[in-house]
Amino acid sequence: MDPIWWLAYLALGGVVGIFAGLLGVGGGGIMVPILTSLFALQGFPHDTLVHVALGTSLAAIVPTSLASLRAHHRRGGVVWPVVRSITPGILVGTFLGTFLASHVPTSGLAIFFACFMAFVSLQMLINLKPQPSRTLPGAWGVSGVGLGIGGISALVAIGGGSLTVPFLTWCNVSMRRAIGTSAAVGLPIALAGAVGYLINGLGEPGLPVGALGFVYWPAVILMSSVSFFTAPLGARLAHRLPVSALKRIFAFVLMALSVKMLFTVLSG
Repeated sequence: MDPIWWLAYLALGGVVGIFAGLLGVGGGGIMVPILTSLFALQGFPHDTLVHVALGTSLAAIVPTSLASLRAHHRRGGVVWPVVRSITPGILVGTFLGTFLASHVPTSGLAIFFACFMAFVSLQMLINLKPQPSRTLPGAWGVSGVGLGIGGISALVAIGGGSLTVPFLTWCNVSMRRAIGTSAAVGLPIALAGAVGYLINGLGEPGLPVGALGFVYWPAVILMSSVSFFTAPLGARLAHRLPVSALKRIFAFVLMALSVKMLFTVLSG
């Protein structure tokens, strides 16, 4: 691999880590569109561009999610009974979601990703927060919600925060604990998603050297080696910078990246 790509993946990991710590978002919204463009420039097969970007993104999210989980747990921000109830559904939904994604054309995945990122961006722009109006359902109900969150997360390679946090706050979980619990839930999403994309890509013809299934490991290792350390930096910056204004800027960045990804994929 040309050294220029090494630098590109290291830089992307640094940016992803800072935004993850600063805004409490997963890296998939940034990684997937940029990875799609980088993979296209490297000559990866067009038919699997988005699949490899999704699998690689989820694998790279694993160490960042682990670091985030530990930080929130130390501050008592994780509701572990909810994590235990939602994880079985998360694991099944995410894993099965990768099988669905493997049968969806690259263009279809790109369109779905762009539409979902538009939804996430709208949440940030209008600061949408559902009013607490009910209590958490039973264990089966929470696991069922996890099934849906996992399935969608697998299709867009996110840690589930844009879905988990609104659900928990709607069920009268405080915002601080909802964010901490969402961080804990992000780990099984990333693990199940990465394994699922790895399995579904085995035997796929034309994948680049360094890929195992739909996971391109050189990018995973390089991005993770930086994001693991820049995420705490972003968390510290969150206490010094106007996060509400940065969220609006980030929303426009997400939309721009999604449009760029659509152009890359649909233009062939």
